[in-house]
Amino acid sequence: MRSLALILALLLGGCGLLPELKDETAGWSAGRLYSAAKEAMGDGSYDKAVKYFEILESRYPYGRYAQQAQIEIAYAYYKANEPASAIAACDRFIKLHPNHPNVDYVYYLRGLVNFNEDLGILGYISMQDQSERDPKAAREAFAAFKELADKYPNSKYAADATARMKYLVNALAWNEVHVARYYLKRGAYVAAANRAQFAVKTYIDAPANEEALFILVKSYDALGMNDLRDDAERVMRTNFPNSDYYKRGLDRKEPWWKLW
Repeated sequence: MRSLALILALLLGGCGLLPELKDETAGWSAGRLYSAAKEAMGDGSYDKAVKYFEILESRYPYGRYAQQAQIEIAYAYYKANEPASAIAACDRFIKLHPNHPNVDYVYYLRGLVNFNEDLGILGYISMQDQSERDPKAAREAFAAFKELADKYPNSKYAADATARMKYLVNALAWNEVHVARYYLKRGAYVAAANRAQFAVKTYIDAPANEEALFILVKSYDALGMNDLRDDAERVMRTNFPNSDYYKRGLDRKEPWWKLW
């Protein structure tokens, strides 16, 4: 036992002989920390930039750089492709500084993070089935951009946010239409009609609604719901009088929707 105690004492005492890790930022001013963080950002060293910004905020929480550091941290996480951390940083800033003169930018950044997180549902180049995608990020991006446009209509970011909202509306509508088409091809006509109807009612004026109405006509016809089918056709002809879906079927004995 005495030997064991002696060994432990030597080990613990030896810990004090190890050199202490040196903090390279010890004694740095807030301005120097901020400059170093921005330099790291410029070099693409986003993890290093976040480290400097966090040190700055902890050491100088009431200085003029602290609030800007919080914004920069959110942007650094965004550039580092860490969307969850970027959104958390944006939410924290909005909660702590709802009246900050640059809070409109933080709303915009929060929208951008979600907008870019899942471009798979927004672009049409991915091989993944659209019906398998989760439009959660697109919906959250839309909500952030809408909040910015509603609260700060004169913001320099409002015009771009509005343009992205229009894009998102059509992307979300297409997502619903892809799902509806998936159900239609598999004979799940009730499910197809429900998704197509949701797209038409929710995303008004979206170009995707042309196909959504076509799916409604096809689904109601397959279900023998002739009144609803005819109503859907009337809406389609009113809004899309030159649709390719029925142009080839006009002057034929078979109804146009039977040709597909």
